[in-house]
Amino acid sequence: MYSVKELADLAGVSRRTLHYYDEIGLLNPTEVQDNGYRAYDEAALLRLQQILFYRELDFELEQIKAILDKPDFDLVAALREHRNALEKRKQRLKTLTETIDSTIMHLVGEVRMDDKNVFKGFSEEQQREYEQQAREEYGAENVDASIKRWNSYSEEEKQRVLEEGGKNYSQIAANMDKGPESAVVQDLLVRWHQHLHYFYVPSLDVLRGLGNMYHEHPDFNATFTAIDPDLPAFLQKAINYYVGQLEDEWLRRELGLLEE
Repeated sequence: MYSVKELADLAGVSRRTLHYYDEIGLLNPTEVQDNGYRAYDEAALLRLQQILFYRELDFELEQIKAILDKPDFDLVAALREHRNALEKRKQRLKTLTETIDSTIMHLVGEVRMDDKNVFKGFSEEQQREYEQQAREEYGAENVDASIKRWNSYSEEEKQRVLEEGGKNYSQIAANMDKGPESAVVQDLLVRWHQHLHYFYVPSLDVLRGLGNMYHEHPDFNATFTAIDPDLPAFLQKAINYYVGQLEDEWLRRELGLLEE
C-alpha cells in the first residue's frame, strides 16, 4: 500500500492533486485508515498511470473518468493505444525539432559560411522551405526580422560577416590545447557572441542551446568535425562555461540591485 506522499512522489504529482482526484471521484483511495490517512494499492497506482497518460494526450478529467469507469475498460488495450499515440507524438516532435535545428542553422548563418570551404550551405530552395516551416510553426515576426536584418547588408558586408564567423571557429580550434575555460578561448567566445548579433539577438538559453547543438546535432557536428574532430565537444563545454559566467554575472548584478 502507498500513502498519499509515497504515491505523489512516485508519480511526480502533488498531494493536492491526489486529494482533488479523490474529491471528484477520479481516483479514490483503496482505504481510509482510522487516523484519516489515505492508502492506495497497486490497482490505484495503475489507474493513476492511466490518468496521467490520458492527461498527456490532452483529455479532460471528465473524459478520463468516463473512460476508466466503463465496465469493459481494458487496461492492456489502453496501454497499447497510449503507446501508439505517444509514438505518433514522438515522430511529430522529432520533425519539429529537425525543423527548428535547420531553421536556426540557416538564420544564424552557420551553414552559409564558406571560410576555406569548411562550411557547406543549403540550396536557396531548401532555405525558402525552412523559412516557410518556421513561419507556420512559430510565427513570422522573428524569422522575418532576422532575414530582414541579413538582407539589409550589402554583398560585401555579407561576405565579410561569413568569413569573420568561419575564421573565429578556426581560431577556437587552434587554441583548444589551452582548455575550454581558458581566457583566450573565452575571449574568442565573446567575439562569437557578438558575431551572432549580425543575425539576431540571442538569449542566454539560445546561446547554451547552440553550444549543445554544435556537438549533438549531426549536421553541426559534421561541420565542426571537418575543422577538428575534437571541436564539437570542445565548443559545447566552452560555450556552456561562457553562458554560466554570464548567468553568474547577471545574478550578482541583480543581487547588488536588491541590496541597494
